Amino acid sequence: MEKVLQFLKDAETYYLATVDGDQPRVRPFGTVNLFDGKLYIQTGKVKDVSKQIHANPKVEICAFMNGEWLRVACELKEDDRREARQAMLDAYPSLQGMYSADDGNTEVFYMENATATFSSFTKAPEVVKF
Repeated sequence: MEKVLQFLKDAETYYLATVDGDQPRVRPFGTVNLFDGKLYIQTGKVKDVSKQIHANPKVEICAFMNGEWLRVACELKEDDRREARQAMLDAYPSLQGMYSADDGNTEVFYMENATATFSSFTKAPEVVKF
């Protein structure tokens, strides 16, 4: 899991895929945080991505960096604890202009049943489950 966290942080931008009915939706994300032994992402409850995750928590994340890519297939579980939201905001101070832990909009999800696959064209894939 640490290797997944580091890759996503180093890449800075990853792409989160959800489904909206029968239509795939992909958008860039940049937040990832280790809290309470789990990997978390953050979004706003008012966004379509939040509604899509609540309707179907199975998502995929993809990031590319230096000729290697990472795909993470997982289920996202909401953590409604204030401490989890604040930990994310502390890790990303730039978000504090748009979000606060008590604004009723900030929400964080942790990855569960995750399968991460590190790939490149030059070596065999490496799979990590967490």
